[in-house]
Amino acid sequence: MESPLGAGSVNENPRLAWLARKQDIMRRTPGVFTLIMAAVAALAPGATITAAASAAPPATGASLSHPVTAYVANSNSGTVTPIRTATNRVVRAVKVGHVPFAIAITPDGKTAYVANNFSGTVTPIRTATNKPGRAIKVGRLPAAIAITPDGKTAYVANNGSGSVTPIRTAPNKALGPIKVGKGPLAIAITPDGKTAYVVNNFSGTVTPIRTATNTALKPIKVGRLPRVIAITPDGGIAYVANALSRSVTPIRTATNTALKPIKVGPHPVGIVITPDGKTVYVTDNVPGTVTPIRTATNTALKPIKVGLDPEAIVITPDGKTVYVADNAAGMVTPIRTATNTALKPIKVGIGTQAIEITPDGRTAYAVNNGSNTVTPIRTATNKALKPIKVGFNPVAIAITP
Repeated sequence: MESPLGAGSVNENPRLAWLARKQDIMRRTPGVFTLIMAAVAALAPGATITAAASAAPPATGASLSHPVTAYVANSNSGTVTPIRTATNRVVRAVKVGHVPFAIAITPDGKTAYVANNFSGTVTPIRTATNKPGRAIKVGRLPAAIAITPDGKTAYVANNGSGSVTPIRTAPNKALGPIKVGKGPLAIAITPDGKTAYVVNNFSGTVTPIRTATNTALKPIKVGRLPRVIAITPDGGIAYVANALSRSVTPIRTATNTALKPIKVGPHPVGIVITPDGKTVYVTDNVPGTVTPIRTATNTALKPIKVGLDPEAIVITPDGKTVYVADNAAGMVTPIRTATNTALKPIKVGIGTQAIEITPDGRTAYAVNNGSNTVTPIRTATNKALKPIKVGFNPVAIAITP
């Protein structure tokens, strides 16, 4: 929520910065907050902690032999639970590091990379066997991962180090860290794989990284407390949601120039773009709405009322339906994109803060942090199926292509 923070930039006030992160973490992972308090003393002044996760979207269209599997990060269990989507049956949990918060899967579906927030490591998991590889040391409090379209490099945002660690996926070797801004929280990579854009939560900037040389370019000023980023399918524009500015900043990727901010609702925290690139959907956390934005004109349309606390948002591969996870209400609200109409909310579990859709678009999986479950939803009927029990405090999900 925005109101407890008061006025002023969190970049200028460490107390406000801590309150912002404390609020997010307590809502997302209440059981792990006591551990975070114990670790605060080890952090340098101004360092931040986050439970947010970001991963590159899975590739589509490839012919793959492995079964489609959802991987769920359980923050308080230190495990990842694989779920076979054909049967919704759980495979034995995979042990990873402390407080896994983010997952990304290579475009060929062969390896899942898990960011272990408290361990400062990334654990690779071979999806064919669900066996973890040796943990890869990265920076402090890794919070997000994105993988290049060719699958050769994973980029890890180290929220506590103000850096990004590239990992060469073939040898699973970490390269030298790339310095970015304060509190990097999310990463998105252009479809051509040439540039990674890093959202610096506490700097109010986005840092472009040239992937060919792993060189950070000049930071781009956006709004206050930027949280998430999405790039249009043609790679032309990156859209950044600024939680405390009540805005979305478009960035022209050809020139790395910020365009005029687009006003949305209070506390925008989630963002998704239709496959045709014509519309951006932004979750406005405080008023419980979703704001559509027409990309041709960068104009915000009428907000769509959804629930109490919308956060995560995804879209079906055909672009016809957006699904919005409501953290407070334990609901998922479908939105018909043709009319921007909200349909009847679907009851799932407690603390629904993450959601993902299978590559064929037939099933959405809602991650219920407070219920320790994942609820499958049949998109054809918008009916919730029997919840699937996973580990403690699940916070993130990724699905193989």
